[in-house]
Amino acid sequence: MNFVTENIVLIAIAVVSGAMLLWPAIQRRTGGPALDSLAATRLINDAHAVVLDIRDAAEFEAGHLPNARHIPLAELSGRAGELPAGKPVLVCCNTGQRSAGAAGVLRKAGRDQVFNLAGGLQAWRQAGLPVVRQ
Repeated sequence: MNFVTENIVLIAIAVVSGAMLLWPAIQRRTGGPALDSLAATRLINDAHAVVLDIRDAAEFEAGHLPNARHIPLAELSGRAGELPAGKPVLVCCNTGQRSAGAAGVLRKAGRDQVFNLAGGLQAWRQAGLPVVRQ
């Protein structure tokens, strides 16, 4: 017991570090599969996927994927029915973090073909792919 009380700070750091290492794996499990920009482009072109941008209005207007539908994350659970049935959905945000959570929301709403854009719009831009401004 002496060991625990003398090293409580080190033990806390070890627990927090372990949780931080597990967090990406937990997010992947809830958000479903993540696609890089090449795989996302193939999904859009070959399967006619719906691109869903879940960022706020100002972020969306500053630039988004071509033909993206805009439903802010805060409104997604109530508006998930607006997305066409039977088509895969590619969810994107700025970095891929918020869209992973949004993909989980769509899965809970009954969608089975939901994909997260890994790296979000930043990765899309880095790949040199087109971005539309409004």
